[in-house]
Amino acid sequence: MTFVLGVDVGSQSIKGVLLDPEGVQRAMASHPLTMTHPHGGWAEQDPRHWEEGIALVIAKALAAAGVAGSEVGVLSLACQVDGVVPLSPSGEALGPAIIWLDRRADVEAKALAHDVGPDRLFKITGLIPDASHSGPKIMWLREHAPSIFANASAFPPAASYLLHRLTGRLAIDHANASSSLLYDLGSRRWSDELLDASGLSATQLGEILNASEIAGTLNSRSAEMTGLSTTCAVLVGTGDEHAASIGAGAITVGIITDVTGTAEPVTVASDTLVLDDEGLVETHAHALDDHYLVENPGFVSGGSTRWLAENVLKVSQVTFFELAAQAPAGSDGAIFLPALSGAMTPRWNATMRGVFAGLAMPHTSATLARAVLEGCAFALRDVTDRFAALQLGHDEIRVVGGGAASETWMQIKADVTGRPVRRVLVPEATAHGAALLAGVAAGLFVDLTDAVRRTVKVADEPYVADPVRASLYAETYHRYRALYDGVERALT
Repeated sequence: MTFVLGVDVGSQSIKGVLLDPEGVQRAMASHPLTMTHPHGGWAEQDPRHWEEGIALVIAKALAAAGVAGSEVGVLSLACQVDGVVPLSPSGEALGPAIIWLDRRADVEAKALAHDVGPDRLFKITGLIPDASHSGPKIMWLREHAPSIFANASAFPPAASYLLHRLTGRLAIDHANASSSLLYDLGSRRWSDELLDASGLSATQLGEILNASEIAGTLNSRSAEMTGLSTTCAVLVGTGDEHAASIGAGAITVGIITDVTGTAEPVTVASDTLVLDDEGLVETHAHALDDHYLVENPGFVSGGSTRWLAENVLKVSQVTFFELAAQAPAGSDGAIFLPALSGAMTPRWNATMRGVFAGLAMPHTSATLARAVLEGCAFALRDVTDRFAALQLGHDEIRVVGGGAASETWMQIKADVTGRPVRRVLVPEATAHGAALLAGVAAGLFVDLTDAVRRTVKVADEPYVADPVRASLYAETYHRYRALYDGVERALT
């Protein structure tokens, strides 16, 4: 029997989980990351920091568990989606990674939609023609960084870039591929039509494999860097929200996964192809073979709490949540729109920006803090209401990520959505989901159903809506929607 590792490469940190041969978490570790914003709407990271962070996280986890690197048989990554790394023929990054939060490729996204036709593009991909997706970002590089584009042999997202660095193989799983605006959901392959329209080629994107497939073993450079063995198998890996849904145990239709990180992806699995003709939620391929992940890829929630805490209130995140708990439900009429980096709810709009409204002289830091939590919960309701209209997600909401630790926020989510909200007790659910994929490949589990049954724990009691607060929030929600409409008209 063998140990397995799951590693979550996010935008704020890298986290790792080590499972023993019985499937029990033996160690966890993390390492912070930073991002840079050279211009408004831009967001970049140095890909070298991902590799360095992975090595540090693995070293910490092995040391904490007292396990030798040679005992780890399978490694699986779950990475931030929608990024692009220009990769040289020799396997080096030619520039910074343009990450998911980056909005620079809005013109390219609109051009692709115009050339293909927005309805046709949506029918093929299940996606909104948005600047967040990787295809338009590659097109932006061709237009605005021609020397980098010309010298690059491929433009992988984080998971594929790191897989190539670890094993020498350039591959991408269906989940990451389906977030490119270049993938055909129906045929589960790169779309020739969209490649022609974008002027890109499949060789620049990588071969598509299942997330659970073994891509290869660690090359000697990566084995030395990580302290693992060259016999350690590496899975193709998947996206972070796809792994988070597995780590939350949401592998059956009906359970909603709410990932409260920097952004807040809200997802539900489906065993049939479902498309949202209103365009609030997208349909992606899933890390689960032959399944789909219907999702809103995430309004900025944890990023909003961090922004207010650090840049305005000048307090820690811990103090931020303590302040929010002191303010009354409804924040005394103050409302926050969580659109600091554009809006993903109730409509996608890259030019939308965040707003506080209804402010009055008696309002305090506590008022602002709670208004941010409530505004993010209203955005969550936008998504869960849309799931209901599509006959998806009829069960509870399971919350993972840092926001799940806040009782105040959990209760607000229940009061606003009217749904049971349950905390996932598995530490680092995204890394755990990646580790479960590795565990199945290593034979620790029969399949993912067995892995979830044996390892995923949730709180015994959910948070449920209080009727009085729910009534108050229902009224405030309509004001939030009216505010969004007015601000959107003013800004666009």
